[in-house]
Amino acid sequence: MASNHKPPSARPISRGGIGLTGRPPSGIRPPSASIRVATGMPPGTSRPASRSGTMGPGGVLASQIKVADRPVTQQGLSGMKTGMKGPQRQILDKSYYLGLLRSKISELTTEINKLQKEIEMYNQENSVYLSYEKRAETLAVEIKEFQGQLADYNMLVDKLNTNTEMEEVMNDYNMLKAQNDQETQSMDIIFTERQAKEKQIRRVEEEIEQEKQAADGIIKNMSPEKQVKYIEMKTTNEKLLQELDTLQQELDSLNMKKEGLETEIAHSQVKQEAVLLYEKLYELESHRDQMIAEDKSMGSPMEERERLLKQVKEDNQEIAGMERQLTDIKEKINQFNEEIRQLDMDLEEHQGEMNQKYKELKKREENMDTFIETFEEVKNQELERKAHIESNIVALLEHCSRNINHMKQISSITNQELKMMQEDLNFKSTEMQKSQSTARNLTSVNVYSWTYRKWNSWKVK
Repeated sequence: MASNHKPPSARPISRGGIGLTGRPPSGIRPPSASIRVATGMPPGTSRPASRSGTMGPGGVLASQIKVADRPVTQQGLSGMKTGMKGPQRQILDKSYYLGLLRSKISELTTEINKLQKEIEMYNQENSVYLSYEKRAETLAVEIKEFQGQLADYNMLVDKLNTNTEMEEVMNDYNMLKAQNDQETQSMDIIFTERQAKEKQIRRVEEEIEQEKQAADGIIKNMSPEKQVKYIEMKTTNEKLLQELDTLQQELDSLNMKKEGLETEIAHSQVKQEAVLLYEKLYELESHRDQMIAEDKSMGSPMEERERLLKQVKEDNQEIAGMERQLTDIKEKINQFNEEIRQLDMDLEEHQGEMNQKYKELKKREENMDTFIETFEEVKNQELERKAHIESNIVALLEHCSRNINHMKQISSITNQELKMMQEDLNFKSTEMQKSQSTARNLTSVNVYSWTYRKWNSWKVK
């Protein structure tokens, strides 16, 4: 069947029957008055009419063409514009928008009804699921019971198949029953202990709450200055607690780092030797510094001699004074003992029961006197022990810090540096031996001078 439409590039045939491929002459242009748009149809849908009148539906110009779209220009012809497909509304009035709203509202209502149906279906499925879940729980309990019974029956079948005697079965039963009884007792004990602990926790919480209320009451009854001071102290306490937590974390990290370094040292022979060399070097350096300080504090032999003579004279004076005090104290003690003896004799003569009480009181007094006399000594011993413990703690902390520093230094030490440190250590050890020998010579000279001085003083006497 032949199509009623030409392609867009087709051109209508003129009156002479020749297709216009060039610029058409002005004499053959159709007058604009011959084109008439049909009424009752929207613009853009009418067909252009020829000079002989309107063409039928099966004509060549059946396509929708506007006269204004005729591509006639001064530079020639171009492609013809195609018409719009189908009739469209040109005026969008109120009824048009009401129709759109009605269509959208109907779509929304259908979608809402669909969603409501889905919700009802989901609710029904959920209720069915809950019922199924409850039923599944009950069935799971029944399955567990049936599994236990099945295990018992299987065990019984095994016993029957292996021709086990009834006594062995009863022994097993009694043993399992005893275990179950023991476990139930232990569970009862644990339950009672838990209840007791929970009661204790509740009681402690109540006491804590009471203490908090009492503390709040005390704080409220305080003066404003004390309240401000309390708040400041509370904030400082919280800050100190936070600092304590951070320091504790740092200490834990340092301890972990120390353990890691110790493990590394334990697995490395070179690092162990380096640590030993560092410790020995530190000891030698400390000893060297101590000897240098002693050497600086020591003067000339004459000054040392005068100092020692002066110290001996002072010591002799102190000894003489202490001896005089000791003799006086001994005399007083003898005098008091005589008086006590005389009193004892008098009391023995005159009193009976009072004598016993007096002896008891005397014993208590002696115990108190011994306690008072030994108090300072015991106190000094405890203080010395405390100082010794503190010094040990400080030394251990210093040792830990030195080890950490040594570990940091060891990680960056090469073999050449170790050789240089060994040579330096040998040199310092030789220097230390020389300084020790000089110190021994000096002490021998001082001892000789002191003995010579004592011998001269004895000779003069």
